Formats: sequence, structure tokens, C-alpha cells
Amino acid sequence: MATRLRAGILGATGAVGQRFVQLLENHPWFEVAALYASERSAGKPYGEAADWRVPVPRPTYAEEMIIRAMEPNDDVDLVFSALPRDSAETVEADFAQAGIPVISNASAYRAAADVPLVIPEVNPDHTELINVQRRNRGWGGYIVTNPNCSVIGLVLPLKPLHDVFGLRLIQVVTMQARSGAGYPGPPPEVIDDNVLPFIRGEEDKVEAEPRKLLGTLEGDSIREADIIISAQCNRVNVLDGHLEAVSLGFENRPDPEAVIRALRDFRGLPQEARLPSAPARPILITDQEDRPQPKLDRDAGDGMAVTVGRIRPDSLLDIKFTVLSHNTIRGAAGAAILNAELLKNQGYL
Repeated sequence: MATRLRAGILGATGAVGQRFVQLLENHPWFEVAALYASERSAGKPYGEAADWRVPVPRPTYAEEMIIRAMEPNDDVDLVFSALPRDSAETVEADFAQAGIPVISNASAYRAAADVPLVIPEVNPDHTELINVQRRNRGWGGYIVTNPNCSVIGLVLPLKPLHDVFGLRLIQVVTMQARSGAGYPGPPPEVIDDNVLPFIRGEEDKVEAEPRKLLGTLEGDSIREADIIISAQCNRVNVLDGHLEAVSLGFENRPDPEAVIRALRDFRGLPQEARLPSAPARPILITDQEDRPQPKLDRDAGDGMAVTVGRIRPDSLLDIKFTVLSHNTIRGAAGAAILNAELLKNQGYL
């Protein structure tokens, strides 16, 4: 592209906002033109306001950028949102109403019937809801969301298996990293030497969002997939990387070798279109009996690929496996950036 689109980042000082700042450095399609944060940070240089927590050096381009209050302006072509749910509900709508596309990592609008919930390899056609949303709400812009961080790692391998064998039942136990709680997350006296068997609102999202993602666009709405999902979500003392133990029941029971072939062969629109942030292989298979592991596998595909291992028969359902994804890259900022690349590819940006 001769001219890059001007992007803003809402909630730029937080954990996911910092990932946006990092991942958008030297992006071939988007350049960061504005950083937005709360009134506490507005007016300060980013280098002063952001307590940098990403385990790579802070990009120099952002150091002296002055943080803006979260109000729409006409010098950005789109914004990425790393806002918490409560503020996202108002701020994202304000930007969309002002004619600015909002590519959101927040949960505020994921369940809305006219808001696309998108993983580009899974349901790129769901972006057609943008037209319904604009008509319903009278917005010049729009909101497109990516799913919950655990859901992205779960649904990527579910997609090819559902297409080939027909999913009926999903049982998943998540072991979610500390960074998924944002900064500072659970205090050391709580999380050290411990597992927290409750994450507020998380199980509801993990049980609801896959049905929308794997659903079918019919006219102006999504017909959700007819799948029963049971989730148990846990916070564990790991910095980054969500690990999930998954058991699946199918309409047509596959053997492990057929599952491996379906996962290994899977590619989606991002790979076909060679979108800048798309991993060459979205699903990686490991045959090592003790993998995947967060410390060893979370950065696969620059954090944008998921790793599946321990694929074997299940004595209660049909097949079980373990899947790992990087929760702040593929599960958050990287997911939103890939959504924006999809939207540019489709002509919505």
C-alpha cells in the first residue's frame, strides 16, 4: 500500500493497549496516528504515562506521542479498542456513530445480534453484518469484535473439525495465564503457589461465543451452531499463554489420525490472501507427549498460531486434545489487527 491507514488505539496504556502499540510498529497497512486513554493519562507523553509491561522494548515511535482524551476526531481512519467493558460500551459507540470503524477487543458488543464476532480463518463472511448494524443503528462507522482470549484458541481447531465431522458436544477446562486478567492481575499472595478456579463471567463467554462463531449467516442474522458446551475456567500462575484441555463429541466419530489430518491441512482466508499478520499455518500439531507448554509454545507463528497436542480417543466423548494460544497476541491485540486486515481486504476499510 502506498499510503497506510491512520489508526488510533483506545486504552493504549493498558496491557492489551501496549500489545497494540508493539504489534502495529512498522505495520505495512496501518500507522498509529493517535493514542487514547483515560483522563488520568490524557495530555501526557506515552512514555511517561504507560508503565510498559510487554516483554520487548517499547517502540520509540510512541515515546513522545501525547495521549488524547477518548473523544472522536477526524484524523484517524479506524481505531483499535483495548478498553474494559464498561467504558467500551459508551466510547466505542461514540466513535462508530462519528463515522469511525472500531476494531474491538472488548466484550461489550460481542453478543449483539448485529455486531460481527470474527476470527478471520473461521467466519470471514460474518462481516456482512456491518451493513445490518449501520442500518439498525444509523452509524457512519461500525464495530467489529474479536472473541474472548480463550475462545480464539479453542475455536480455531474446532472449525475444521466441525466442518468435516459435525460437532455436538464440547467440554473444555481452561488454564488461563495471569496476563489475561490485565495489569497488575492477581496479587502475588493470591496467585503464587495457587490455582484460582473462578474467573468472573469467563465460563459464560466460553460457552456462548463459539456457537456464534461457528454459526451460519442467514439473511440479516446469525443462526448459531447447535452445539452443547460446558466450560470450567481457571487462572494459573503462568505469565502468558492459555492452555485448554478439550473433549469433543461428534455426529461422525473420527479417529485421531483423521483429526490430525483435518487440523494440519486447515487454512483460511487470511492464509490465502496472505494478510500481513496471518501465520502461514494457523494450527500447529505437536506429537510430543508433554506438549504444548506455555513457556515453550506460546510464541508459535509470532504468537498468532495455536498449537494442538495429545490428540487421542476420549472414553466419554470421542476425541480429546490440549490446545495452547498466546492470550495477548492471538487472543487479543493480534486478533483485532488480523480482523482489521480482513476488513481492508474485503473493502470495509
